Amino acid sequence: MEKRLATTVGEASRQARMRAGLTQADVAERIGVATEVYGRMERGKMLPSISTLLRLCVVLRSGPDELMGLAPIHGSPERSPWASEVPAGLDDTPEMRRVLRTLRRLKRSQLKLMYLVATAILTRH
Repeated sequence: MEKRLATTVGEASRQARMRAGLTQADVAERIGVATEVYGRMERGKMLPSISTLLRLCVVLRSGPDELMGLAPIHGSPERSPWASEVPAGLDDTPEMRRVLRTLRRLKRSQLKLMYLVATAILTRH
């Protein structure tokens, strides 16, 4: 997901920059990074820090939701297709997270035993 997010932020930044009539050097100077660093961001090779993202939003006059693909970019018909995907683990309940934390502390032999117990429970219900 991080690679797709970097690509989305980069493409949205490029579109917003071009819409504003700015060069990569203009944007880089205004957000306080080297032109090469901003170029890597636009190409989706790196994600900006939160503070850099905030400055990027101000300079490009775009919201963070637009740059991250959560809302349509000006002139774009829809938001990024990956924006509705829930990353693995984010939709886990608190109970599931507690179970997973506990399972991660078990030794390999104990984990195998827990797997057998869980499959036995599932086959009975």
